[in-house]
Amino acid sequence: MLNVTVMVSGGGTNLQAIIDRIKDGTVRNARIVGVISNKKEAYALQRAMDNGIPAICISPKDYDAEGFADTLLLKLEELKTDLVVLAGYLVIVPEKVVNAYEGRIINIHPSLIPAFCGDGMYGLKVHRAVLERGCKVSGATVHFVDAGTDTGPIIFQKAVEVKEGDTPETLQKRIMEEAEWELLPKAIDKIANG
Repeated sequence: MLNVTVMVSGGGTNLQAIIDRIKDGTVRNARIVGVISNKKEAYALQRAMDNGIPAICISPKDYDAEGFADTLLLKLEELKTDLVVLAGYLVIVPEKVVNAYEGRIINIHPSLIPAFCGDGMYGLKVHRAVLERGCKVSGATVHFVDAGTDTGPIIFQKAVEVKEGDTPETLQKRIMEEAEWELLPKAIDKIANG
């Protein structure tokens, strides 16, 4: 059984997709052992509690850089984490954690990497940039996390059409529904089952 810890900063719609796919058997041989957020008011923590999953807030604001990395690492170890899933986690994962979990951290990014990724490209900023550029296609990417920002090996990608009249919000919603909520559980299932 693959022990998964999901890290998230906001509402947790990707977390919910993972929970639902584990419950319906689409994701096999995996379980969520904890949800960690950097924000105590993140709705993702409520989603975790509603599903009997430990909900933990570890905010970098409460520590110096080394203390944050050590606390995060200790919690991941306490949870017996095999795989860390970044599902809308808007904090740079400390290098110490990336090194300790090398090849065992994945992230969902709301574009087709290498387009619209890297430092400062997250959430609605990505979708705004896609629309400003006039792209006809965007999408989502699941990739392994390494020391760079959105530079790790790609696991899955899915293209999503950009429609006439899209706003950053409508494009974000379509990419979540058509790509993110499918790709992230699929990647976890693939990792859990070789």
